[in-house]
Amino acid sequence: MSDIHALDRERVRRAFHRAAASYDEVAVLQREVGRRLLERYDLVRIAPARFLDLGCGTGDALRPLAARFRGAEPVALDFAQGMLDRVPARIGGPLWWGRPVRRICAEAERIPLADGSVDLVHSNLMLQWCEDLGAVSAEVRRVLSAGGLFSFTLFGPDTLCELRAAWAEVDDRVHVNRFPDMHDVGDALVHTGFADPVLDVETITIRYRSVRDLMRDLKQLGANNANAGRPRGMGGRSRWAALEQAYERMRSEGTLPASYEVIYGHCWGTPPKQRTGADGAVSIPISTIGRSPR
Repeated sequence: MSDIHALDRERVRRAFHRAAASYDEVAVLQREVGRRLLERYDLVRIAPARFLDLGCGTGDALRPLAARFRGAEPVALDFAQGMLDRVPARIGGPLWWGRPVRRICAEAERIPLADGSVDLVHSNLMLQWCEDLGAVSAEVRRVLSAGGLFSFTLFGPDTLCELRAAWAEVDDRVHVNRFPDMHDVGDALVHTGFADPVLDVETITIRYRSVRDLMRDLKQLGANNANAGRPRGMGGRSRWAALEQAYERMRSEGTLPASYEVIYGHCWGTPPKQRTGADGAVSIPISTIGRSPR
């Protein structure tokens, strides 16, 4: 039996491609989470020669990353060409020695970069759109240099819990995407050889005047229902009325809540193993020395 929660990757790609023109107008949460992720670099000591913005979208993080890691070569990857096409206008010019950002249209499960060629992989709210976190984790581990850093955010399973609960009162179909659990993310990182994974979670709530405003934002973001078991068609007025009635019971202080569970994480590429000489002396790579406490 097929998994009704399996993502239709081509549908996801088309949705983000089409949404590129409207994405920045409504990506308030994405920018805020991205800002919080960038602040976490204050807690680590790293000077990458090259960084990869994995799932870069329109390129919101590229300029602050380049400002923080001066001299690092930026690489931007996204699987939606429409998003990549907007990167030059979003960043407003070259970031590194007058050269344009290298843009790559590819899947996170198949990154067209050489082994160990990136010192930092930065990814903001993209991983939840990948069906196989283990495959993505393994690919990031492959391109990351020894001792390099993988820093990321993604949505957790309680994201849009209010919308999911409201739809559950209408029918038993799949209307909201399934998001990965923090423990599954941690397991994927450990199983693919990352060192010292650290994960934590917070909930951010956005308030809306109506269900239609929420649904409009999701559409403009490209965050459509992409489950294999999604209903075909939007349904009639009676179903929409039932959805609105169910959601209205959650209204407080004049607005409707839409909760987002945000998982933050970072981990390190495993350096070469320590070596013990014939005299019993232990040698370790210098790249493993000097990390800030975390």
